[in-house]
Amino acid sequence: MNFKIYIVGKKIDGFYQEAIQEYQKRLSRYCKINYSFVKNEEQLAKKISNKTYIINISPSGQEVSSEELAQKINDWAVSGISDITIINSSPKIPTQEHLAISSMEMDPGLMTTIIFEQIYRSYRILNNQAYHK
Repeated sequence: MNFKIYIVGKKIDGFYQEAIQEYQKRLSRYCKINYSFVKNEEQLAKKISNKTYIINISPSGQEVSSEELAQKINDWAVSGISDITIINSSPKIPTQEHLAISSMEMDPGLMTTIIFEQIYRSYRILNNQAYHK
């Protein structure tokens, strides 16, 4: 499975980048996952492939538990979905899923770190491995 996470706006703080890099390293045994920055939604729309499954993460999305996210990842894989694009709070981009981490607004760096952590946790759940670390 390939995940691409787009962050609209400015760069994120270094301590978030360090955490994200740690989760990228941990996730490398399960999937390919990368993130990049775009200046605005117009640039984002140009970068997204029409062959990818798009998920928007925003406070108005559907909240899911870690176990439910793990099940979604498994269901996507079983149904042949191998490329997933995750975007941060971009209402203008059409998506297949609209999920929430929380109903509260949060810093894009924190949101991205949580997304990486939850994907890592999902793979640990799917592989029956301990995930409280």
